Parts: sequence; structure tokens; C-alpha cells
Amino acid sequence: MQFQTLTMASQTAFAQVTEVALSAEHMRSVADLPGAFVAKKVKGHQYWYYQYSEPAGARRQVFVGPNNAAVQALMAKAAEPGAATSLGPLARSASVLGCAEILPRHYKVLRRLAEYGFFKAGGVLIGTHAFVAYGNMLGIRWAAADAARTQDIDFAHAGKSIALALAADHPVKTHEAIQSLEMGFLPIAGLSGKTGGAYLIPSEKEFRLDFLTTIGRAGDAPYEHPDLHVTLQPLRFMEYSLENVQQTALLSGNSATIVNVPHPARYALHKLIIAGEREGAFQAKSNKDLMQAGLLLAALKDIRPWEVEEAWADLLSRGKGWTSRVQRGLVALGRQFPEEHFDEWLKFDPATD
Repeated sequence: MQFQTLTMASQTAFAQVTEVALSAEHMRSVADLPGAFVAKKVKGHQYWYYQYSEPAGARRQVFVGPNNAAVQALMAKAAEPGAATSLGPLARSASVLGCAEILPRHYKVLRRLAEYGFFKAGGVLIGTHAFVAYGNMLGIRWAAADAARTQDIDFAHAGKSIALALAADHPVKTHEAIQSLEMGFLPIAGLSGKTGGAYLIPSEKEFRLDFLTTIGRAGDAPYEHPDLHVTLQPLRFMEYSLENVQQTALLSGNSATIVNVPHPARYALHKLIIAGEREGAFQAKSNKDLMQAGLLLAALKDIRPWEVEEAWADLLSRGKGWTSRVQRGLVALGRQFPEEHFDEWLKFDPATD
């Protein structure tokens, strides 16, 4: 068996965490803001400001209004428990009941990017952290621990394919968010001298952050997104994973945060495509791609087979370049998971062979 089904209590706990975390994201009140009201007198009249610290540490003040009934009501509401107050106990309960967590230092990075609005602006968490999240989403626990281990964090964004509806004075300062962590991340420079869509800690080169996007008219040259303030590295076939994106909660200790992840069926099939693209030193990653694809497809085959079949039909409709690669991946997957008979389930349309 490639996975174990979580108990109903575990699945219920995770569903509650996700629901509360989503509510906290969409219905934040003044009680959730990390700051305090301060009064100022201007020409004999009292005015209220809200003073807070940004995640990077800079102190800010915003004008609230004169000392009237509306402002007093707002201040009273600030004394009430915030929307996210119950998240801690729920997250801890879900973890104790068997839901998968991510490493605290990885969670610190993801939480900071969430605070800066990266995921609200269309950022997507891909790679192994998304794979870990799928277990909780599907109500299962992966039997192969190696498939869920990683030292890097991968992100993607549709880049030029999405026009962000952001206010001009409120960009997503992704680079600033990473620097504010004070973990030692430095941007990697490419041959052109420009940053190439990745950050790493020089003393821990395996712990890196990669930012990817789809290949557009400009080809595979790194693209600096003007609203995200981060460089994105184009990658072939990435657009397939960025359609039908899902939201889910990531757990770590007494905390949870909402991120975007690819649809699990598209994630698995995308892994089959790129597995055949890796060569030489990247062969170990190819094996991991196949492992994650096989585990996910085996789970979805039992739980939601129609979702894979829909994603498979879409993939086959994209042309020979896609089908030839996924066919190679499917053959390799069959060698690694012979008992699953994936080739009998996922068949090729003769018109695309």
C-alpha cells in the first residue's frame, strides 16, 4: 500500500484548520493587526492613529479618524479575539492526530511570503511542499517518507500571463520579504549578471528558494516581475500546473497558513513530463519526480480517478511534444510501480501517438 488513510478525526481536524485559516485570510478584522491605537492632539482636537510594525520591522502609522463614536467602536472591536485566535489549537490538534507538518524554518519562509501577499497575488507553492500538502488534502499519509523530504522551496507564478490587480502603492515586495527573514538568503546571479530566479544561503546551498514561471515570447530568459519584485525563471510545460490552482493550509507546530498549490492530478502528470527532461546530475530528481507522481496517481486512482482522467485528456490535447514526453514518463513510472498498471488506466489517443 502506497499510503495510509487518516482517521476521520484527523480529516475533520484538517478541514477545520483550513476553514478557519481561510476565514482569517478573507475576514481579517482590526483585532488581527499587530499594533495599537495611539492618540495625537492637533490644535486642541484629538485624533487617533493605528501604529504597527511591518513584518520586516519598520514602524508605520495610519490615520484612523477624530475621536468620535465610530472610531471608539473600532477600538472596542480591536479588544475582541481576532479571527485567527483559534488557529493555534486547531493546527496542533490536526498534527497530533496524524496530519503532516512542514519544517519550522520552511514554514517561516512561507508564512512571511503569505504575510507580504505573495499568494494573494497569484503565487503558487510547487514541489515537495505541495506534495506534502496533498496528503492532508486527500486525507492520507504517504508511506514513502523519502518522497516528502526536501531542502528547497519552489514557487511559481504565471508571470506575464496574469495582470495583477494591485494598487500602485501596494506592490508585493517579495525580495524585501525574503530579506526580512534575516536567514542569509542571497539572490543567485546568472551569466548576464542579473538575478536568475533563485535565492540560497551560501553556507547551506541545498536550502534554496526557486521562483519559476511559464515560457512566453521572450523565451527562457529570467523575467523580473514589476509587481512581485522578484525574478522568475521560465520553465517549459509549467503552464499545465498553473491551471485550476487549489488553496490549502500548511501546518507547522501551533500555526497554519493558506497557500496556493497546483491541482494534485496536474501536479502528478506534470511530474511525468519533466521526469524525462532531467539528465545526468539531475537523475536523482527524476527518480523523486516519478516517486511523487506514482504515489499521487495511486491515491487519486482510488479516491478521485475522474480528476486524473480529465487532466490526462487535457494533456493529450496539447500536441505531440507533450504526449511524447509523458509517454516516456509513463513507461518509467511503470518500471517503478509495476503493480499499479498505470498504462492500462491512462491510455493514449491513437490520434496523438
